[in-house]
Parts: sequence; structure tokens; C-alpha cells
Amino acid sequence: MSASRRPRIGVLALQGDVAEHLRHLETVGAEAVTVRRRSELDSVDGLVLPGGESTAMSRLLDVYDMYAPVSTRIADGMPVYGSCAGMILLASLVLDTRPDATWFSAIDMTVRRNAFGRQVDSFEADLVIDALGPDPLRTVFIRAPWVESVGPDVDVLAGVRASDGREHVVAVRQGNALATSFHPEVTDDVRVHRYFLDMVRAATS
Repeated sequence: MSASRRPRIGVLALQGDVAEHLRHLETVGAEAVTVRRRSELDSVDGLVLPGGESTAMSRLLDVYDMYAPVSTRIADGMPVYGSCAGMILLASLVLDTRPDATWFSAIDMTVRRNAFGRQVDSFEADLVIDALGPDPLRTVFIRAPWVESVGPDVDVLAGVRASDGREHVVAVRQGNALATSFHPEVTDDVRVHRYFLDMVRAATS
């Protein structure tokens, strides 16, 4: 990528919070585009898997013949960020999901779907994430997963205490893959997207 070109970051536009991610990516300086087909995927430097419904996204990836192309790009080192449902798609093992669901195994972690409860159990929390600076990040959890366990090469970025009294991992990174249980795209804070843009710049420099 030339120094003068803005990084082009795609948002998988099969289902979910597509417009919100596009807006935040543009705000932090990326060229943000939707991705629904192979030709669009081939043109991007990084990819966001948005919040939404993970089993629906998994099914649509197969319907649009996009599972294999996305999986190959991730395996080849393309930076990828998944929020909520996107986190589930990046996991190596998913609990409480349909037996025919597929995911990318980009991060060595076990994730539990809808771990924090149903829609009525949605909540917000202020988290300090060292990678984003000292100021707390307002985070929104909507039918969110949590991370049950991680492998030795996974960096845990944040955790939050749940109603069961335990702290559960909600933000992780492994290499060029980033994932959060929460939805930064529905707040006005763009630091997660700026962090991901920096990952893309580092990978393409």
C-alpha cells in the first residue's frame, strides 16, 4: 500500500451493524467499503465482521460462497476485527451454537454464544483497555458472547464482571485478529476502530 493511499477496510455486509462500522471507519481515516462478494474482498486491506446474528451470518457466508475466500484471506494474514457476532465467527470453538454453524478459527479461544443473557439483559459498562489509553471506554453488550478460555498466544485486552459474579474475557487479540464481545460501533467512541486501523496500517506497510 502506498503511503498516500488510505487503508481500504471492508465490512462484511451480509447481516448486522454494517452502516455503523462504516461510519466509524471513515471517521478514523479509512476508506470504508461493503463486502458481499469475492471481488470486493480482494480489494480490501482489512475486514470487519459486524455485530448481528452469528448463525445467520454463518449461513449467509455459505449462501454467498464467501466462507472459503474470507477464511483464506485471514489465514494469509489479512487483519480482521469481529464485534459480538463477529467475535463468535473468529473463534476456534463455539459453545451453544447450531451443529452446522461454521467459524474461522482465527483466534485460539472458546466462545459461548449469548452468554450474558437475552436482549432484555443488555447492559453497558465502562472498561479501561490499556491498548486504547487510560480513559475508560463505554461498552455496550447486546446478547453478547463471552470468552470461556484462550490459548497461550492470545492477548486478553479486557474483561467484565457478569451477574454470575465472575469476570469474563470480552476483548482479545491474536496476531492480526481482534475481537470484542461488545459493540463499539453503537457508541460515539472510535478508539477500537482507530486501533484496528493501526493494525491494518502495520500489516500493509
